[in-house]
Amino acid sequence: MQIVSIINYKGGVGKTTVTSNLAAELAFRGKNVLVLDMDAQASLTFSFLTPDYWDEHLKNDRTIKNWFDCISQGEQTMPLSTLRIRPDEVNSSLGRKGGCLDLISSHLGLINVDLELATLLGGASPSQTQKKYLKVHGKLREELQILAKEMSYDIVLIDCPPNFNIVTKNALIASDKILIPAKPDYLSTLGIDYLKRSVDSLVTDYNFYADKDEDYGRVSPEILGVVFTMIQIHSEQPIAAQRQYIAQTKRLRVPVFNSIFRENKSIFADAPRDGIPVVLNVYSNSTHSSIVGEIEEFVDEFLLKIGE
Repeated sequence: MQIVSIINYKGGVGKTTVTSNLAAELAFRGKNVLVLDMDAQASLTFSFLTPDYWDEHLKNDRTIKNWFDCISQGEQTMPLSTLRIRPDEVNSSLGRKGGCLDLISSHLGLINVDLELATLLGGASPSQTQKKYLKVHGKLREELQILAKEMSYDIVLIDCPPNFNIVTKNALIASDKILIPAKPDYLSTLGIDYLKRSVDSLVTDYNFYADKDEDYGRVSPEILGVVFTMIQIHSEQPIAAQRQYIAQTKRLRVPVFNSIFRENKSIFADAPRDGIPVVLNVYSNSTHSSIVGEIEEFVDEFLLKIGE
């Protein structure tokens, strides 16, 4: 089971579009996929479920917030497997050869969880501080390792919030790979190098403590690459202003996907309402068909990069 976190410090870069379409296409190709929405905005959750269903069936006791609440209250966490649901619309579109797409939904209340978790990190002695740091930051990793033994998932995709709080750190510590969606403009690319350095610092700190505790193993999440979104095409290539930021990102020595997500507000904006990502639809419009083809090329490249 491979675990991939999807993150950018800047919001509004198409992170949900990338995650939902990647998950759906992987499932269509026969992979068993778990999507974990850890962004308090819950955009990914509502790409697969209606707000009414979430409000009636999940809000009170079946979101990732409920799981983090157990940690902050010092209680035994519920198994992640009990939080999973299998959205009907997208799974019915996978065909006979498809795998499955399961979801653990988010909750707006996640924005408050970080403050509660931070209170657990204080310790009366260095050894207590070490134990608490590993327990708080490594809990999701521990639970996903248990899940891997219980379930037959091929890939877990974690949609991270646009920040570097304890919730995000849990996702990164748990991950094998990190995918960075980015719009090729000043603000969206500005934080990529800082994100890379933040990840490196987090891994160094975690492994420093893990090396002193035989109950915890070292971690080494790898940046899979930057995938550019909201690309404006002219003469079959990104416009000049966007090419500038793509080239600038490549100079950061961060891997960059050759595949792109082009900008098309109508096709991507309508998809969440129906619960079926763009890549699973068949379009008569040639432009829309080209967009589907580009997403499929991205998934080809993604699988190549993770060694599948």
